[in-house]
Amino acid sequence: MSSNLTLCGTHRDHPVGSERVGLPAPDEIIKITLILRRRIAASDQHPIANRLSHQSLAEVHGADPDDLQAIEEFAAENRFTIAHINPAARSVTISGPLSALADAFGAKLELRRLGNRIVRTREGDLQLPECLTDRVVAVLGFDQRPVARTYHAVKPEASQSTSYTPRQIAELYNFPTNTGQGQTIALIELGGGFQSADLKKYWKQIGIGNVAVTAVSVDGAQNSPSGDPNSADGEVVLDIEVAGGVAPGAKIAVYFATNTDQGFLDAINAAVHDQVRKPSVLSISWGGPESQWAPQAMNAFNAAFHDAALLGISVCCAAGDGGSSDGVSDGADHVDFPGSSPWVLSCGGTNLISANGKITSETVWNDVTDGGATGGGVSSHFSRPWYQAFTSLPIAGGKTALTGRGVPDVAGVADPNTGYSILLDGSEGVIGGTSAVAPLWAGLIALMNQEIGKNVGFFHWDLYSTLKEHKALNDITSGDNGTYAAAKGWDACTGQGSPNGQAILALLKPLIA
Repeated sequence: MSSNLTLCGTHRDHPVGSERVGLPAPDEIIKITLILRRRIAASDQHPIANRLSHQSLAEVHGADPDDLQAIEEFAAENRFTIAHINPAARSVTISGPLSALADAFGAKLELRRLGNRIVRTREGDLQLPECLTDRVVAVLGFDQRPVARTYHAVKPEASQSTSYTPRQIAELYNFPTNTGQGQTIALIELGGGFQSADLKKYWKQIGIGNVAVTAVSVDGAQNSPSGDPNSADGEVVLDIEVAGGVAPGAKIAVYFATNTDQGFLDAINAAVHDQVRKPSVLSISWGGPESQWAPQAMNAFNAAFHDAALLGISVCCAAGDGGSSDGVSDGADHVDFPGSSPWVLSCGGTNLISANGKITSETVWNDVTDGGATGGGVSSHFSRPWYQAFTSLPIAGGKTALTGRGVPDVAGVADPNTGYSILLDGSEGVIGGTSAVAPLWAGLIALMNQEIGKNVGFFHWDLYSTLKEHKALNDITSGDNGTYAAAKGWDACTGQGSPNGQAILALLKPLIA
């Protein structure tokens, strides 16, 4: 087969620290996902005035029928099977023998021992067959390495701490008092699971009725609680109990997928294009440093988040718990993806102290004792978006212009020492992390959507203009995450600040209704 074009942004090295154990079976049947170009390019400017229906998105910005036909002809010629087509998401899944698919796309594959797992990984660039040149923008599925980790932090048992229920945090942040009735909050999970008995007990403990929670399987992944509070169960349950505790009238749809770039993107697309459950807001608490992602994957995810914005769907992402380095030990600064996507609401973390139902102190979360700190900084992959055109990066002695997408946009309580009281695998505990801030903001957005009667969707321009001018967020001016320090206005620790929910609602309602 003629494969003569290198697909830009596909280069990968085998995972650092992994050990080669052999080659994958050549006759193994695998599935890969091809992401296609848009039929008509979508503007990267303010999308609120151009909200589309799912049908319109598919017709205008979905896959070009000629490109889909080219994929089908390519598959037929090479005896590959078309397993799934999503024209709106510009996604085609094809299956076939590993050796044949690897040859078609120039994939150099090995089996590698990574920790206690053996996974298939690849190195080098991928190649595109001539017939797919300029049609396909990403090829996912050859590499099975985990691409994301959870961003929940469990409070050490010996530490002195304060904890809050989600209801108490909602009151401290002056959230609207409605319930989110009629809204669906989508949670993206790449492992773990929840137990319905725990959730029912928790809702009763915090004084609300049962919240409707549904598990959605993506690519065969299931709700699989391990019973270990220190596993991914902690992430899943934290997300559910925070979002449901804040917006108990909303439905919670939990999309389970495998922890690969292919599985992660499939889950996002499943939620964004779900016309049955119709989520109005997504919450994502998994991620990894930009440096550990292939550029093609980040671009494909970013396009999916752009789709969400065009549809009027909000996406909230954790900014990471590894401080300004994002946990990378190379001495450089890194930001976390997908929290660095320009089309998501990136959520940083704070330490929150209160008395008599009022906030008395809120600072940047940076706990050197327990090793957690809010992520934040400047993207090395995404350029500065238009809504941050007039945003400056605080530095020692002054401010400088942003050179890339600044992270985060907003913040909320994340320090596990002032964390969230939850019920997990039958045990009560306290958990924090920026992974709690994403579902917190998702819950607030669900409340606002119900109150306004229309999705707030992608409101970043208003966040950086109207909400900033009217001080609708609590500006955090004390603390740092390593390289970056809090300052008046936007900073690379807590963004524009933590929410004053009623104030945000009052300003957005006339702009969106």
